[in-house]
Amino acid sequence: MDIIEWLKDRGIEPNDSRLIRQAFVHSSYANEHKKSVKDNERLEFMGDAVLQLWSSDAIYPLNLSEGKMTALRQQLVCEKALASYAREMGLNRFLLLGQGEEKNGGRERDAIIADMFEAMLGALYLDQGMDAVSNILDEVITPRLAHPEQSESFHDYKTVLQEYVQADTRRTVSYEMVSESGPSNSPVFVMNAVVDGLIMGTGEGRSKKQAEQNAAKDALYKMAK
Repeated sequence: MDIIEWLKDRGIEPNDSRLIRQAFVHSSYANEHKKSVKDNERLEFMGDAVLQLWSSDAIYPLNLSEGKMTALRQQLVCEKALASYAREMGLNRFLLLGQGEEKNGGRERDAIIADMFEAMLGALYLDQGMDAVSNILDEVITPRLAHPEQSESFHDYKTVLQEYVQADTRRTVSYEMVSESGPSNSPVFVMNAVVDGLIMGTGEGRSKKQAEQNAAKDALYKMAK
C-alpha cells in the first residue's frame, strides 16, 4: 500500500498524486534525486498554518479562556504530538529519506515525522480543501478534545513551554536548580523554569530532568490562567 491507496481507504481521492507524494519527501532524499523530486518544506509551511486554523476552530467551542485555549492548542500540535499522530496512523512508513538520514535513524526522529505530517496536511489542503484535512485530524485530535487532560500522555512540557514563549517573541526558557535533598540513592531535585530572568514555574522530581518537566508544567498552567 502506498500513501494514495491509504488515503483512498479513508475516502480521500487525491487530484494531484504527485503533490501528495511530495509531502513525504525529506530534503535528504531530494538532495540525492535533485532532478526528479522536490522536498516537503514548502508544504510543511502550508500545513502548519492549516493545522493552527483547524485546531483553533476545534478548540474554540470548548469555552475556555484565551490562555487555556492557547496552552491546549500547543499541547495538541507540538512536535511530539504530531509525531505521535503520524506513528499512530502508520504514516512514517511512507517517508522518503536519503541513505545517510535513513542509516542515522531519521525515520524515527520526532522532528522529521512531525514535519512530514504537517506537509501532508498542507498537500491535502491544496489538493482537496479543509474537508480532507478534517478527515485526518478528526481521527487523531478530535477524540483527545473530549478529554483534553489525556493529551498529557504524549506531552513534553519543556518543548511545549518553549514553543509557547516563542509564539510571539524569540525568548528562551532556562532551568535553574533550587535545591537537592534526600539520600544519594534517592535524591529530590527542585528546579525553576526561568524566562527573561523571571521565575515562571517550579517543580520537583527524582531527577533533574523530571524536575524540569514539572517546572515547565507548572509554568504552563500558571500562564494559562
